[in-house]
Amino acid sequence: MSNQKSKNMKLAKMAMLVAISIVLVVIIHFPIFPAVAFLEYDPADIPILIGTFAFGPGAGIVLVIVTSVIQGLTVSAQSGVYGIIMHILATTALAAVAGLIYKKNKTKKGAVIGLIAGSLAMVVTMFFANMIVTPLFMGLPLAAVMELMPFILLFNLVKAGINSAVTFVLYKRISPFLHKQ
Repeated sequence: MSNQKSKNMKLAKMAMLVAISIVLVVIIHFPIFPAVAFLEYDPADIPILIGTFAFGPGAGIVLVIVTSVIQGLTVSAQSGVYGIIMHILATTALAAVAGLIYKKNKTKKGAVIGLIAGSLAMVVTMFFANMIVTPLFMGLPLAAVMELMPFILLFNLVKAGINSAVTFVLYKRISPFLHKQ
C-alpha cells in the first residue's frame, strides 16, 4: 500500500474514533456524585485511548483536541470554552501518559501500567486545573473549589478508571481492524 494511502487510511480511522467518541457522549452521560452534578461521566475517552494505543501518543493528543473542540461546540456547548479546556487537560494527561508507557511496552502488563499511570496523571492534572481554571471561568472563589475538591478528584479517578478498564477489555479485539491496511 502506498504511503499516502496508508496515511489517508489512518486519518479515516482516527476520524471514525472521533465520531464514535462524540456519539458516546450524546448517548451516555450522567452525574456520579450529586454534590458535583455538573461533572458527568461519559465514555468519550474510550475511543481516544484505543486510538492512542493503536496510533501512538501523538495521534492520541490530536484525537483529544479534535474531539474536545467538536464536543465543546456541539453536544456539550453549555460548558463552552471552559469545558473544552478542561477536557483537553484531563484527557491529554490520561492518553499521553498511557500512550507513552504502552508504546514502550506493548504487552497486557504495559497497557495496565499505562492506564493506571494515565488515570493518576489525569487526577493530578485536574487537581491543579480545577484550582486555576475553575475560579477563572466559573467565578468561584478558590475556597469553594477546594471544598468540592474531594468529589472532583474522586470523579476523575472513577471516570478514568472506568474508561481505562473498558479500553483494556476492548483494545485487543478492535486492534486488528485499526492496524489492517
